[in-house]
Amino acid sequence: MNIQEAFNIAAGDYDNLRRVLIPCFDDFYKTAVEIIPGDGTAPLKVLDLGAGTGLYSGMVQSIFPNAEFTLLDLAPEMLEKAKLRFSKMGKSPKILIGDYIETDLGSSYNLIISALSIHHLSDVDKELLYQRIYDVLNPGGIFINADQVLGKTPDLEKLYRQHWLDSVRAKNISEEDLKA
Repeated sequence: MNIQEAFNIAAGDYDNLRRVLIPCFDDFYKTAVEIIPGDGTAPLKVLDLGAGTGLYSGMVQSIFPNAEFTLLDLAPEMLEKAKLRFSKMGKSPKILIGDYIETDLGSSYNLIISALSIHHLSDVDKELLYQRIYDVLNPGGIFINADQVLGKTPDLEKLYRQHWLDSVRAKNISEEDLKA
């Protein structure tokens, strides 16, 4: 199964599982939204890379109601959930289905965001993507990548991973959902 198929299958329960799988879910996303500069009234042009169900971009939209969104993801089923999320807010984002490295990103964004997605790329593809982001970001624009990173040392990474596994298993996640 490739990554697109896996995320299409997971789309139905994706948001609910985020609360279980992401330690400090509320703080994680709250911080990722709060660091966006501005008073909320600015008419931002926003690109969400790996938008999935629109979880992160929906939170941004609720704080920045005049923002215009482009959502990019590999998984059409995830983007269907995102369209539903935005329609409940009376919004209609532009939808792009594809890979970050190959898809035309458009141009001139004030804000580019991504949450828990870019870590799926190889280091070489991350470098390519970061250059592409730089190329389409307006002067003075901002890129926010809310993601996981490896621990500073292998021992720290092992400790973190075990802590994470213990915390999600304590919430009675199924082994199937954990594996996915």
